Parts: sequence; structure tokens; C-alpha cells
Amino acid sequence: MNLFYDDQHQVFKLDTPHTSYLMALADGKWLGHVYYGPRLEGTDVAWALALGTRPFTPEVLPNEQASFFDCYPQEYPAANAGDFREACLGVRTEAGQRDCLPAYVGHAFLPGKPALEGLPATSGGPEDCNTLQITLEDCRTGVRAELCYTAFTHLDIIARSARVINAGSGPLWLDRALSACLSLPYEGQRLLTLQGSWAREGQMQLAEIGHGEQGVFSTRGISSHQAQPFLALTSPDVTQERGEVWGMHLVYSGSFLARVQRDQHDGLRAVIGIHPQDFCWRLEPGEAFQVPEAVLVHSGEGLGRMTRTLHDLYRGHLIREPYRQRPVLINNWEATYFDFDEARLLKIARQAAALGVELFVLDDGWFGERHTDSGSLGDWEVNRRKLPHGLDGLAEEIKALGMQFGLWMEPEMVSPDSELYRRHPDWAIQTASRLPLRCRDQYVLDLGRPEVEEYVWAQISNILHSADITYLKWDMNRPLTDLGSAALPPDRQGEVAHRYLLALYRLQRRLVETFPHLLLENCCSGGGRFDPGMLAYSPQIWASDDTDAVERLSIQEGTAMLYPLSCIGAHVSDCPNHLVGRNTPFDTRAAVAMAGTFGYELDVTRIPEEERRQIPGQIARYRAQHALLQRGDYYRLASARDGGLDAWMVAEKDGSRALVTLVRVLCRPNRRRRLVRLHGLDPAGCYEDVATGRRYGGDALMQIGLPVDLPEADFQARQVELRRVEVK
Repeated sequence: MNLFYDDQHQVFKLDTPHTSYLMALADGKWLGHVYYGPRLEGTDVAWALALGTRPFTPEVLPNEQASFFDCYPQEYPAANAGDFREACLGVRTEAGQRDCLPAYVGHAFLPGKPALEGLPATSGGPEDCNTLQITLEDCRTGVRAELCYTAFTHLDIIARSARVINAGSGPLWLDRALSACLSLPYEGQRLLTLQGSWAREGQMQLAEIGHGEQGVFSTRGISSHQAQPFLALTSPDVTQERGEVWGMHLVYSGSFLARVQRDQHDGLRAVIGIHPQDFCWRLEPGEAFQVPEAVLVHSGEGLGRMTRTLHDLYRGHLIREPYRQRPVLINNWEATYFDFDEARLLKIARQAAALGVELFVLDDGWFGERHTDSGSLGDWEVNRRKLPHGLDGLAEEIKALGMQFGLWMEPEMVSPDSELYRRHPDWAIQTASRLPLRCRDQYVLDLGRPEVEEYVWAQISNILHSADITYLKWDMNRPLTDLGSAALPPDRQGEVAHRYLLALYRLQRRLVETFPHLLLENCCSGGGRFDPGMLAYSPQIWASDDTDAVERLSIQEGTAMLYPLSCIGAHVSDCPNHLVGRNTPFDTRAAVAMAGTFGYELDVTRIPEEERRQIPGQIARYRAQHALLQRGDYYRLASARDGGLDAWMVAEKDGSRALVTLVRVLCRPNRRRRLVRLHGLDPAGCYEDVATGRRYGGDALMQIGLPVDLPEADFQARQVELRRVEVK
């Protein structure tokens, strides 16, 4: 087992292949963080918790208890208990006072990894990982916290979660329940986050860490447009290949907090979890609250090692069917928007099928009186004027062309102009005093109410049973506001957002269990809910509503830093691009979209013939590389942010083949020929460029580099397939 408890020194140690995570007890009851970094052999490290020149614990120096907690690196700090830094746990009693100071009472070692009740999480059996459960308890209030630490045996991953239990005699209110806290000495680390907005998600940001607090957050009820639920602390010299990285990633799809604090003593405390704003959960005696999981990763080999570790974790221990073959699709949204009928859809489908497209996806506008985005959400009845033969008739026509049929839905929403809202206006999330704020002319259904959850399930289930639908795009197009529920008492209104998420997870779990062959793609106005929580149910997520190839470079660079390419939804769209008006070569658009699930979002009957002729070759190229893109190791080679060239590669784990993608954004005159160093190859191997027959030594490609032979023009791309060959 890779978990240890040193009873003599009261030290806990968790080992992964290259890292160790250590904790120790002060006075036998205060759980403190000692170390997280490159693997250590011994456990005699409790001395590292002596933060001053003499012992400083409450037992030894009882007249300075608050001073002890003010600087002690607690593993799961509580609020209002002498620790004035970020807290993980906040509990209020019936007296209205915040009162909780839990101490160690016991621990247990568990084989494998227990599931989290009601929440998505990574998984693993005894052959993959082991779990340490440490129990803390406050005997005065009855608050018990079960901290779970899972150490993976083949990956440098520590997964953390907590379960807060009311073991007392009266109700308690939990107003802060974060997932993880990490303490490090400040040694010049920088803070890495992903920020952005709609249509420009996933932008990498690296910042110096000054005294005070820095970080990212969401209070929108969704996770990822403005910031990814992730932070990393990096050594000052970090690159893709060098330097240390400590990463924290939250397996949750709602409001979150990811923050680092540099304190008065130059210590760093990083925390991640549910955002405390608008959160308060009532716990009756005997009840428990499950805190979402946080994934911790340490890399001693730069950002690239962190990336590949997370990719392997999510492919092997989170994503349902990660290696299922994904059909090349065409989506009609940017081709038609709401302006379509059955004849126009079939015209596009016939042309797409002739070109080799495998899945036709019908997007928004097929139901109710949905001619704009201002009505009919919640009324999931087929518009027979647009589709006289219904979804089943359209699906049969699509199948006859040799394609699968997919559908768009937005089941979490309701339009003010809908039969559903007219019947049940109280089903929308809202406060008692005013109508809810509109966004995209729609409201959010109160999924936390059982009758609303069941209605939504019935609508989804009826539609999927009504036709041969093999793919569902589940969309969600606005944040949560006006947090209130007509079904909850006053002291439970702080539960609305989290109850919403729990219902969403139940619905998606039910969906994939009832329709096991359905390919589910989540979407939230693009990447607004691109997070590990949603990835547990849908093996692919739409990365951004911005389909411009140049914009997508930075979006996909940031997204791929955390997530495998196989789950990044990416399409070839028309030009001029509908958002930014830019014209880019058709093949460049395809090369960029192949760093994802790959598909088309345009009217193939109206694009230039020269572009239409390229589609069969693009599909064949993607098909040939599909397994590699799903399973291979991803390496970031260059970033357009640093000089106009964007480059990445995917290599088989055994180094037998690789695909390198090079994209020049802006051409500059009179520049020296660029070479890009590759990674993940066999240094003793010989590699052949499949297109040209040119051969290179593996060591030369990694130490000298691959020539960047691109046309002298803007927005040019090239893909190079390399295969290891025998030299006779």
C-alpha cells in the first residue's frame, strides 16, 4: 500500500510514483500540512512543523493558542478559530454563532476509492489507488469532518474530498465547505489560472504572488466562462519541460473559489471549493454534507508533465467511454440558425453524407414556436410546420443517407413566452419579491424541486424515445441569478444553487444509464461549464462558441493544458467567421479543429467548391489519426502568444508515431528559419515524415527540432505525421 502512518512521529504519508504528501499532528490532535513535492523515503518530518525557535503548540504554550492557529499550516482550517487566513470550514450554531474547532480523533486506510454520494468524482479500484480517511471532530458542537485523501499508484495524483457530519443534538448551518487546502513556503512561486469570457474561454494567465489574496472564482452558478475551477502554483522558472508545478482542479460545475494567499510570514495557502457566497446548508442531527472532490497534482518537469498526468487521470478514471470512436459531425446552427425546414436540412445532409460526414446534428429551433431565442423553451413538442414528419421522420431520412442523427436541447431553461411558464411560473428560480432577471430572454428552472426534475427528465426521455437519436447536445445558456426557491423554507434558501447542481448530476447520470449508447456532449454557451464534473457524464464538451481558427488557438491551448483533446468540441466553420469576420484557409480551420472532436458547422451546399472538395480528405486524415489523438501524449511546442507560431504534437506512449501541428498566425518578413523541438519520441529511433518520405533521427528532432516549413502568408497550417521506421 502507498499510504503510511508513523505512530512514533504521528506522521501520515501518501506516495505516488514520483511525489509524496505528508501531514503530521501537533499535540496529537491538530492536523497540519508538512510537505507536498518530489517523493521522500522517510516519515520523520514532524519537526518541519516547528514554525518558531521553540515549541509553540497549545499544550506547551496555552496562553498563546490563537497565535498558534494564526501560523499553523492546518490541513482543513475552520473559520473564527484563531486562523485568520482562508478557511475551509464554516459552521454556525442555533445561537447564530460561528463555532467550530475540529481536532483529530482517528483514521482508516481504505483500498481503492469510495464514490462520493450525489457528486461526480474520479474512480479507481485497489489496483489503482488507496484512500486515507482522517476524522476530525469538534466535541462541543458535534461537527465531524471526514477528510479523504486518495493516492494513485500509477499517477502523480492526490484526490481530496470531505464529508461534514452533524453528530450533535441540534441543527447546524454550514456556510463554508471547501474541498482542499494546500500550504507551501513562498519561494517566488507564480500563480497560473485560466480566465476569459464568453467566446474567449481558457486564456492562460501567469501572475506574481504578492502579499494578500489572488485567484479566480465564479458566483454565476456555472464554472468556466470567466475562469476555470483550477489554479496552479509554479516555480519562477517554469516552462513546459522544466520547473515545479502544484495544481488544484475542482470536480464541480457550479460557483467556485480558487484562491492563494501569501501571509504575513511568507507562507502560501491555496484553497479550492464551492464559493461561500450564496451558500448555506442546514444540517439536522445525523445528516451529512458531501464536499466536492479536488484533484491535486505535482510536477517536477514543468507544465507539460502536469498536463499529461491530468489527461491520463481523466481518461482512465473519470470520463465514461473515453476511447469510444467519435463520429465526424455536421451541425446546422451556423448554417441556418432558426431559418430552416425539413427540405433545407435534408439538402445539407445529402451533400454532407456524400462528402463522408457521419452524423447530422439538428440544433436549436425545432420545437414549439421557436423562431428566435425569445420563446418556447420548456415546450418540447416538434414544430410540424418546420418538420412535417417529426423528428422520427427526419431521423429516418438521415439514416437512409448512411448518417446518424443527433439533436440539441436546453432542458434546464424555460422561456417567459412558453406554455410551461404560463402553467408553472413558480418553477423558475426566483426570489419572492420580484420577477427573475432575464438573460437571453429565458429563466432557469428550479431543478432542485423534485417535480421540476421529473418534468425535465420526462421531456428528455420522451424525445429520445421518439426517434433514433444517437447524440445529444445538452446546452445551458445563462448564469443563475435571483437565487431563491418557492419550495424551500427561509433558512434553506442558501441551498438553491447546490441543490440545482445535485439535480443536474442526477439527470445526466440517469440519462447515460438509460441510454447507454447515446453520445452526450455538454455545452454552456460554449465553454461555460467545461469542468471535470460535467466530464464525468459527457465524454466531450463544446469548448467555445467562437469557431474562428485563430481565436481557437489560445482557447484550445488553455483548455488542452487540463483536458484531453478527445473531449474538446471543435468544428470547422464558414468564413468570414460569424463572430470576428476573419477569413482563414479552409485547411487551417481543419487542422485546428482536429485538436478536438472534429466536425463541421456550416452549410456545405453554399461553401466554395474548392473547399467542398477538401472535406473527404480532411475526414480521412482525421480518421487515420483518431486513435492517436484520443490516446496519445499531448505536448505543447509553441504558443502564438509568444511570437506568432502555435504548435503542438501528440505522440504514442511508446514513441512509435506522432502528429505535429504547426500554425503560423501572422507572417513576418526576413526571419530566420524556425525549428521546433519535439518530445515523446524514441531518441534512438528513426522517424519518417509520412507525406514527404524525409527521415530524421529521434534525438535530432528532440534536440535540434523539426523545420517549420509553412507558406509565407498569414494563417497557414501544416500537419506532419511521423512514424518510427526500421533502418536497414
